[in-house]
Amino acid sequence: MADSVSGCGIGRALPRLEDRRFLEGRGAFLDNLDFPTSAHAVVLRSPHGHADILEIDDAAARSAPGVLLLATAADLAAEDLGGIDCLMVPPDCEGRQTFIPPHHLLQGERVRFVGDRIALVVAETRDQARDAVEMIGVEYRPRPAVVTPGAARADGAPVVWDEAPDNVCFRWTEGNREVTEAAFARAAHVVELDLVNNRIITNFIEPRATLGLYDAAQDRFTLYAGTQMPHRVRANMAGIFGRSQSDFRVVVPDVGGSFGSKMSACAEQALVLWAAAKLGRPVKWVAEKSEGFASDPAARDSQTRAALALDADGRFLAVRVDTLANMGGYLSNGTTLAAINGLTLHSGPYAMEAGFAALEGVFSNTVPTDVMRGAGRPEAIYAIERLVDAAAVELGIAPDELRRRNLIPADAFPYTTAFGLNYDSGCFESNLDSALERADWRGFSERRTATEDRGRLAGIALGYYVQRNGGRLLDENAQIRIDPSGFATLLIGTLDTGQGHETTYAQIIADRLGLNLDAIRVVERDTDLVGYGNGTGGSRSMMVGGSVTLLACQRIIDKALTIAAHLLEASTDDIAFADGRFTVSGTDRTLTLQEVAQAAYRQDLLPEEIETGLDERANFRPPNFSFPNGVYVCEVEVDPETGKVDIVRFTAAEDFGTVVNPLLVEGQVHGALAMGFGQAIHERTVFDPDSGQLLSGSLVDYALPRTTDMPPIDLAVDQSAPCLSNPLGAKGAAEGGTVGAPPVVINAILDALRPLGVAHIDMPATPERVWQAIRDAKKGTGTLRG
Repeated sequence: MADSVSGCGIGRALPRLEDRRFLEGRGAFLDNLDFPTSAHAVVLRSPHGHADILEIDDAAARSAPGVLLLATAADLAAEDLGGIDCLMVPPDCEGRQTFIPPHHLLQGERVRFVGDRIALVVAETRDQARDAVEMIGVEYRPRPAVVTPGAARADGAPVVWDEAPDNVCFRWTEGNREVTEAAFARAAHVVELDLVNNRIITNFIEPRATLGLYDAAQDRFTLYAGTQMPHRVRANMAGIFGRSQSDFRVVVPDVGGSFGSKMSACAEQALVLWAAAKLGRPVKWVAEKSEGFASDPAARDSQTRAALALDADGRFLAVRVDTLANMGGYLSNGTTLAAINGLTLHSGPYAMEAGFAALEGVFSNTVPTDVMRGAGRPEAIYAIERLVDAAAVELGIAPDELRRRNLIPADAFPYTTAFGLNYDSGCFESNLDSALERADWRGFSERRTATEDRGRLAGIALGYYVQRNGGRLLDENAQIRIDPSGFATLLIGTLDTGQGHETTYAQIIADRLGLNLDAIRVVERDTDLVGYGNGTGGSRSMMVGGSVTLLACQRIIDKALTIAAHLLEASTDDIAFADGRFTVSGTDRTLTLQEVAQAAYRQDLLPEEIETGLDERANFRPPNFSFPNGVYVCEVEVDPETGKVDIVRFTAAEDFGTVVNPLLVEGQVHGALAMGFGQAIHERTVFDPDSGQLLSGSLVDYALPRTTDMPPIDLAVDQSAPCLSNPLGAKGAAEGGTVGAPPVVINAILDALRPLGVAHIDMPATPERVWQAIRDAKKGTGTLRG
């Protein structure tokens, strides 16, 4: 797509427009918001992973200095408040009945994870509320706890919900079991692995926070919340209170990181609204960092047995996957979605005739899981890419050759996968060539020898990922208003949490309407201003939000063209629009969009059939998902004496379809890779297996990747295969690194350790785990698992 005359259109690598206010300290995050009469809320949380609540003594706390309100489950029961919804309720499957437990705002009878909510205290100051919470006495009767999905499914495991005695929430399957089993029966080779996807905590910089107000005169609530989906939160609040959505306004300030984990509605949002109505004053809640470790939605956490069937020539026949996914003690909005979202991606970019994936969602005494950057797709790609490398080793075929032999060829698109997805386009083969060349794949043996001469081990691996982005069931609205001066305002229902929407949407409008960026305003964040929207998630903002913005621009052009034709006394067929000008073909008669906009608000200058104003809406729902894909090459060095792993070189060849802003895409790639590296090497949530006590409850015990852990990233982006299911051609660029990095990092580590006899290691490959795996291999006792 061509740039506009303003030089700021689609394809330009522009710095984010919103960065200036952040750099100048003018960002407005939730804790920056203050109202003169604001009160402060603190939540009492369970110190037990699993226990009955026998008695709550809150008398001293209720009379403590500054306390304005104290609520327990008994207080809320009298108000007839609902709880947190599970948005995607799986149907019964293969004779397994789905059980959706209640998820109350406060617990009064039983707690099911460390951090479970028991009481709310609201006081004049946050310190007074904290002090009062410490005064509440709770008598518990501890129960045995269970923290991993495998242990929860074992015979005799502690029961989290009496209604689900085997701890199974639901079962879900994808693919064709019979065809898959037939393929395995005739396979010349079968490779099987047991894999663990470690539980991770999002650790956004800004903690979860919310502020509630109640307007008694209008009998209406306003909720300030850090979320990705304000309209979804509004709907959940309306459900909890049993009222119309029109009784709730949700406003989202600047958000200091979300990554999916702030997408869902949370109990604290409803609690501050309830408290605000009771007190007649604003109520704010801001989580402490340690509180977030115990109560923020977690991610990943599954155990998988995966198998790949191959013929005698190394061609893939079928993949078979059985997964136990940890739901936690309850279900959040997106818990079930996070588990099943990637099941249809287990065939990756490979041509195979069959596949079958089965998943059980399992309750445990841990904080509920939810969607987080990748949301089910990292688990699927981890399984297939680990299997492919294992097959390459077993069959003695080079890993690049085995992948090339089984890739979906370029002339096969559109391609229906073994799991029924319709891949519309992709750069599978060309990205492989690009990544191998840029990574100097063939020169690695010399680098390995040089590394070994320094007393270290070296390994290399390549890997693919394919994502399923966008959510074809979720539409988006956009409205563009051009005022009489020619200034454009876009109102759209997505939401920026750091992606740069103020910049990228403005670039699309600048490109199509010929406006300068400073003549464009982007409005999200307020359900009173933007009446409908499906928010941000699944990398949908550009492919759906960008596309609907493009369509709204075209509607502006169409109306403006009619007005321009009337003013220029010409047929619309004789007028061309380019670079912000309407020109009669073959003449120098022209009008700018600003001139047409000015006339649009003068009824005396308009044709009778044209309404006053230049204000157009569009709606778009993609008919298919988009499928961004990429090839990664990772090179590592391992210190055999300490087990420390260093990623020394990383190459990424990406296909994101149309890229609106290459600079912002590069930032998205780097950020997603950092999170992928974190899961592969550093991050692990640890609970005591008997009590459910969180043992990694701070950054002292939970490792995050640092800037010194990031290698140079050699990035190439191929835009030659745009998405065919949206007019912009975008596929989404925010999550590839979290999906594709973990398996390629682990495979590179195994390539380094394999000469020592190490055949398997689970994430995260911490120095301790790597060191222990080396020692176990030397002793012939196997490798470290779990």
